[in-house]
Amino acid sequence: MGRSRRTIPEELLLLALDPATGTTAQPQSLDLGLAGAQLVELALAGRIAPDGDRIAVVLPRPTGDPTLDSALELLRRRGSPVRAVHWIGGPRLGLRQTYLSHLERCGMVHAVENQMCGVLPTTRYQATDTAVSRQIRARLDTAIRTGTPPDARTAALAALAHAVGLGKHLYPGNEGRSSRSRLRDLIRHDPMGGLVAHAVMDVQNGVAGQAAAARRPAQGGTRKAGRAPAPAAAMAVVGQSQQLTDEPRRRGGTRAAVVRPSLSH
Repeated sequence: MGRSRRTIPEELLLLALDPATGTTAQPQSLDLGLAGAQLVELALAGRIAPDGDRIAVVLPRPTGDPTLDSALELLRRRGSPVRAVHWIGGPRLGLRQTYLSHLERCGMVHAVENQMCGVLPTTRYQATDTAVSRQIRARLDTAIRTGTPPDARTAALAALAHAVGLGKHLYPGNEGRSSRSRLRDLIRHDPMGGLVAHAVMDVQNGVAGQAAAARRPAQGGTRKAGRAPAPAAAMAVVGQSQQLTDEPRRRGGTRAAVVRPSLSH
């Protein structure tokens, strides 16, 4: 088994994993959330800190987690603080699959090979250590039920869960409406988590694309005024990402987007 305490990206992914289907809820926004969760984890580790709406590296020493250290190194190479919305909204490769593979190696999930429509090879993931998933969920439930300010880690996780749209997955239906509202309210209990969660929502709303368009000089007048480019589907930073394959896009619904072809080497 892996470590007793999971990182926030791992916890967010476990929250999103649907035990019935083996897929993740909100896969496209989850990619953004994982990129943001890395920033929160690096901040909790004392490696980065907020600088207004920007992220500054304050201690470039590696954490020992290869995926986090890859993100930290890229932030360090920027040389100056970077806006959280630009970091999260930047083009990235395969972080969701990287974390799924990592959780599989740790014994947290089990990959199940299958076929879509009897033809396309796919991989679904089932949680094998459900006790950890229940503990993660219980922390959110306790914070929501009691109204007691949670610790920074739980507050950040709640903020990210709300930002990527997991509220209806965790607390469905009309009976879950009040819990979804309180989940949203937890965003105020951690400044870094709040900053990152708002950046995730801004990217989904196209704010990053609008900012980039405002800085880009006009080229032949081909772009209509006031129309921002669609934000990039943010795939977060991974170590040795060139060895990973992207998951295919699914047009029949967002929940199927986690299913990826099994490629032979």
